[in-house]
Amino acid sequence: MTLAAATNENLANISNTLIYSSMAVYTLAFLAYIAEWLFGSRSKVGRTAAALTTTTAGTATAPAVTARQAGGGTAVLERPQVVVRATGGARDVPDGPGAHGGDQQGDLYGRIAISLTVLAFALESGGVLTRALSVERAPWGNMYEFNLTFSTTAVGVYLLLLALKMNIRWLGLFLTTSVLLDLGLAVTVLYTDSDQLVPALHSYWLWIHVSTAILCGAVFYVGAVGTILYLFRDSYENKLASGGQPGQFARSFLERLPAAATLDKFSYRVNAAVFPLWTFTIIAGAIWAGDAWGRYWGWDPKETWSFITWVAYAGYLHARATAGWKGRKAAYLALLAFACWLFNYYGVNIFVSGKHSYADVGLGVLQSAGF
Repeated sequence: MTLAAATNENLANISNTLIYSSMAVYTLAFLAYIAEWLFGSRSKVGRTAAALTTTTAGTATAPAVTARQAGGGTAVLERPQVVVRATGGARDVPDGPGAHGGDQQGDLYGRIAISLTVLAFALESGGVLTRALSVERAPWGNMYEFNLTFSTTAVGVYLLLLALKMNIRWLGLFLTTSVLLDLGLAVTVLYTDSDQLVPALHSYWLWIHVSTAILCGAVFYVGAVGTILYLFRDSYENKLASGGQPGQFARSFLERLPAAATLDKFSYRVNAAVFPLWTFTIIAGAIWAGDAWGRYWGWDPKETWSFITWVAYAGYLHARATAGWKGRKAAYLALLAFACWLFNYYGVNIFVSGKHSYADVGLGVLQSAGF
C-alpha cells in the first residue's frame, strides 16, 4: 500500500479563496436576477397580467387600452388574449413572458445575471479542483467537499440546459439563492480542513459511486424547484379559470413563470432522465460495499434511505403514467421523493450513525469499526 500524499496547504488556501470569491459573484448574480424579475416585469408581464379578465370558462380577454402619443394624439393598444384552462385537467395556457425573456431592460439584467453565474461557476469549479489537487484525491471526502461539488454540479446542469437552448432562465434566481445557502452552510458549519482519507476509501469506486450520486442529486434538485413552481403556477391558473382576480404578487411573479403544463413537463423530464443513473448509483454502491465489507447489502441507514428514495421516484414516474395521478398529486409525490433524497444527504450523514455516517462532519465517506 502506498503512503498517502501530504496535504498541499497552498492549494488548500487557494481553494478557500476561490470558494469565497465565487460566493461574492453568486451574490451579484442573485441581485441581477432580482433586477431582471423586478424591472423586466414592468412592461410585458404587467400588461399581460392586467389583461387577464376572464370572460368565459376557457378564455380570458381584455379591453383595449388607450395610450397618449407624444404628438398629443391617442393610440389604441390591443391587449394580448391569454388563454386559461377550461378545466382543472386541461393544459392550454401559454408560457408567461418571463419564460422567453421580458422587455429590453429585463433581458439586459438577465444576460448580466447569466454572465455572473458563469463566472461564479468557474471560480467554484476552480475551488473544487484545487481542493482535490491539494490532497490528490476525489474532492468529496467529507460533507464540506460534498456540498461544494453538489452546488457546482447543480449550477453546471443549469448552464448546460441553457446552452441547449432551453428557456429556463427563470430558474436562475432560485438556483443562486439555494447555492448561496448551501455554500454558507459549507464554509461555516460543515467546513473541514483539507486532509487525507482513510486507506480503505482509496478506491476507484469513490470516483464512480459518489460522483454519480452528486450528479443525480443536482438534477433532482432542479426537478424539485420546477415542481414547486408548478404548484404555485397551477394554483394561479386555477384561480383565473374560476374567475378569481390574482393579487399583486401573482401579477408580478407567477405570471412571469412558464405555464403550469410547461413546468410540470420540465420537472418530469429531468427526473425521468436521471432516474436510471440513480439506479446505477445504488448498484455501484452495492458493488463497492461487497469489495469493502464482504457483503453487497446490509440495510445500513444510507443504503436503506437510498433505496427509499429510489422507490419514491419510481412511484412518481409510475404515477405520471397513471391518469389518476397526474398533475398536483404526482407533484406532491415528486417533492416527497426529493425530501427523501435530502434526508439521505443531510439527515443520515450527520445525525444517524452507520457505515456511511458523517456524524463528525469530518473525514471519510464511510466509517466502520474495521477501518
